[in-house]
Amino acid sequence: MRKLTYGMNLSVDGYIAAPGDDLGWSVPSDELFQWWSDRVGATGLALYGRRLWEMMSSHWPTADQQPGATPAEIEFARRWRDMPKVVFSSTIDKVDWNSRLVTGDAVTEITRLKAEDDGPMDVSSPTLAGAAMRAGLIDEYVLVTVPVLVGGGKPFFTALDNWVNLDLVETRTFPGGVMMTRYETRR
Repeated sequence: MRKLTYGMNLSVDGYIAAPGDDLGWSVPSDELFQWWSDRVGATGLALYGRRLWEMMSSHWPTADQQPGATPAEIEFARRWRDMPKVVFSSTIDKVDWNSRLVTGDAVTEITRLKAEDDGPMDVSSPTLAGAAMRAGLIDEYVLVTVPVLVGGGKPFFTALDNWVNLDLVETRTFPGGVMMTRYETRR
C-alpha cells in the first residue's frame, strides 16, 4: 500500500498563498529548494488539483532551458517532468508532462491509487488534500513554515468533520528561520 503525504510551504498563520494568490513570501533558500527537489525525486506519484497543476506546468517543463537556470532549477525541472502525475479537474481536458487527467471522484481514485504497491504519493493541492483529509487518506503531513504572517488567503488546512491526531516524527530548521515539521497520522 502506498503512503500519501500532504506537504507545502505555509505562513505561520496557516496560509499557502496570501490574498490574490501571492506566493512572494515563500521563495525558498537554496537548501530548502534542494530539500523539495529531493522529495520530488523520491515521489512515486504526485497528485495535483487544477490550479496548482496550471501553475507548475506553466513553468517547470521548460525551466531547465531558460537562460540563467541554476543547476538546482535544472535538476528540479527534470525531476518534475519525469515524475508521474495525476491531475484532478473537471474543467480542463488535457494534461502533458508525464501526467494523466482524472475527471471523476477524487476520493475514489486516490483510494484506488493508495491500494497499489508503487512508491509514495504526494498531494500538494490544498483543495484536493482537503478531500483526502476528510476521507482519512493522508498518512503524513509535511509543514514547511515560513516566518511570515500574511493575514489571509488560501489556507493549508480545510475544515474537517473530525479531529486528526498526529505524531511528530521529524523537525528541521532551514535558513531564514523556516521550520519543517513532519507528522504521521495516528491510526
